Amino acid sequence: MQSFKADVMKREGYAVNPSRPDDVKYEVARDLGVPLKPGDNGELSTGSAGKVGGKIGGSMVREMIRLAQERLANRDEP
Repeated sequence: MQSFKADVMKREGYAVNPSRPDDVKYEVARDLGVPLKPGDNGELSTGSAGKVGGKIGGSMVREMIRLAQERLANRDEP
């Protein structure tokens, strides 16, 4: 799942370190203006944390849907 996340976020234009794909969340947070940092982020609101997770998760879901549609379309071909 981590490599899938890295691939998707790379296509979204984010710099992804293949050995640390989860670190892309900090770059996404910077883009969104969310002060996410390694370690404790107890001061973040759930809304701020959700913006970061939503951006990453939304991109991953869109890609999974695209892949599923592609497979279904290819299955129907002779």
